[in-house]
Amino acid sequence: MASDAAVAHKQDYVNFFNTKKGIMSWVWTIDHKRIGIMYMCAITFFFLLAVCLGLLIRGELMVPNAMTDGKPFLDVFSPLFGGVTGGDLYNRVLTLHGIIMIFLFIIPSIPAIFGNFFLPIMIGADDVAFPKLNLLSWYCYVLGAIVAIISVAVGGIDTGWTFYAPYSANTSANLYLPLTAAFILGWSSILTGINFVVTIHRLRVKEMGWFEMPLFCWALYATSWIQVVATPVVGITLILLMMERFMGIGIFDPAKGGDPVLFQHMFWIYSHPAVYIMILPAMGVVSEIIPVFSRKTIFGYKFIAFSSIAIALIGSLVWAHHMFTAGMAYEARVLFSLLTFFVAVPSAIKVFNWIFTMFRGSIKMDPPMVFAVIFIILFSIGGFSGLVNGALATDVHIHDTSFVVGHFHYVMFGGTGVIFFGAMLYWFPKMFGRMYNKTIINISAIMFFVGFNTLYGGMKLMGLNGMPRRYADYVVEYAQIQKISTHGSWLMVAGIFLMFGTLFYSVFKGKKAPDNPWGGATLEWTVQTPPPLLNFDEQPENIRGAYDYPEVVAEGEPKETVGV
Repeated sequence: MASDAAVAHKQDYVNFFNTKKGIMSWVWTIDHKRIGIMYMCAITFFFLLAVCLGLLIRGELMVPNAMTDGKPFLDVFSPLFGGVTGGDLYNRVLTLHGIIMIFLFIIPSIPAIFGNFFLPIMIGADDVAFPKLNLLSWYCYVLGAIVAIISVAVGGIDTGWTFYAPYSANTSANLYLPLTAAFILGWSSILTGINFVVTIHRLRVKEMGWFEMPLFCWALYATSWIQVVATPVVGITLILLMMERFMGIGIFDPAKGGDPVLFQHMFWIYSHPAVYIMILPAMGVVSEIIPVFSRKTIFGYKFIAFSSIAIALIGSLVWAHHMFTAGMAYEARVLFSLLTFFVAVPSAIKVFNWIFTMFRGSIKMDPPMVFAVIFIILFSIGGFSGLVNGALATDVHIHDTSFVVGHFHYVMFGGTGVIFFGAMLYWFPKMFGRMYNKTIINISAIMFFVGFNTLYGGMKLMGLNGMPRRYADYVVEYAQIQKISTHGSWLMVAGIFLMFGTLFYSVFKGKKAPDNPWGGATLEWTVQTPPPLLNFDEQPENIRGAYDYPEVVAEGEPKETVGV
């Protein structure tokens, strides 16, 4: 490692923080790093809001028959939702929790924050291809989020985040605002995808070929194509739903000659690829973290890169496995079930390669690596339970039970959510120029892991025993496991708030960070901390390749430093 003098924090250069002062310098910025920080502030706020809504849901489920007995917990918060009470209020809180978590957190989080901040630096560019379009995408995100939150003031919506017809075509709740919000957020996603595709194609430093790119960039590239190709489908679907409500056109409502199964097909043609918009960037982050903290070259670089493309392609063909009980033809169900099993193969390749990268490595369990390991465990559990959903015979039994909710959270929150934390911990020193207390973060990780499995593992067990999803009330037979799950949610959320509190404190009071605190090999670790305004003083040269991580020698120290 370099001496303390060599890594001392420098104050005599223009970084992206100190280049300009004042709020307006941020509001109108076109610097990709500042836009990434603005995304981080907004997305973190909405994530913590959705976490609080989740706690309200668990509070309602602490007691069986609360609705029947006339003592619903959520009625205390009725004034915040236009005076709605009882089961209707529960549905609206549940829907808002889902919309915020899916559209405002999981889909945009890693690409919008860390993709914006680090993609140009990792490929040797000064900025993204379309800086002004990048700022517009952030404004679309904020506008869509504001519209979604305003919908709460008019009572919220009760359709669930999927907006399933025909209920969504007939509900008395104000559906126009959340549908408009989702449509605007779709534009944000499309603009970001276009920007990243062009940036990767056109702005890579001359010496960096496709197979010298960091694997995080490969993951963003595959994700961006899904965003560009699939997002318009859900936009069209939402417009058709609004037309049906406003004009009375029979598109999805069977009472008017429409077909509700058509809505499901159109919705999942986007929303299942959206699952990979959520998880592929997380997989890219894991592929960056594990080699650095194992002190080994990534195992099977090309297999990981091509598996990202394979997941994007095959994942776009399996949407109907959400609809096995909707009345599809038997041949179609068999085909989609088979494709569902196929999509597990490239995901398994990634897990295999990550584990073999760690094999015989000099592993250091710093917080980013802790969360990477948690990701592998939780994502593997979620993936195996996904095979239960994908098999025709078992899907009939667990369809629309809390087993599906548990599976979804293991894959999405245990996947993307956990690596959102891991990415933040990995790149936090580079973004803010500060270190954090590793011991406290590791304690929060243990709290999160135990609470997570208690909460969502309990949901899986209840689902196997027949507990339906989205029910505000339940019989006493499920009372004990519901209580245990709720206690798990408290422990999990306490770990989350401990981690974010520590990071917030470290932004202002943390120890100054060196330029390369983890010994990383990709280009972002070769620039100053925080990064300069234009990223590089001169064009990077002698690119050895993102897959050439430092090898381990007998003493456990890196043999060489790779980069510029």
